[in-house]
Amino acid sequence: MRKAIIRRRKREKGQAFVEYVILIAVVALAALFVLANFSDRLRDMVAGITATLGGTSEKPVDSLQQVKDLKDTGIE
Repeated sequence: MRKAIIRRRKREKGQAFVEYVILIAVVALAALFVLANFSDRLRDMVAGITATLGGTSEKPVDSLQQVKDLKDTGIE
């Protein structure tokens, strides 16, 4: 009887581990989906913020236009 209880607990631990792996995989896929769909917009926002703060960016950005865009979207 005691061995059956121990085997059952081991099986439940394995099941919980599999559930965590599935959850992590779903979150990772969702993050990849979001980054794939919004990467251009995020890159433009980071470049605008960099230009506004006085740094350099890989592509030239009109910082005044970028700030206006941020105000229009409600971020600033």
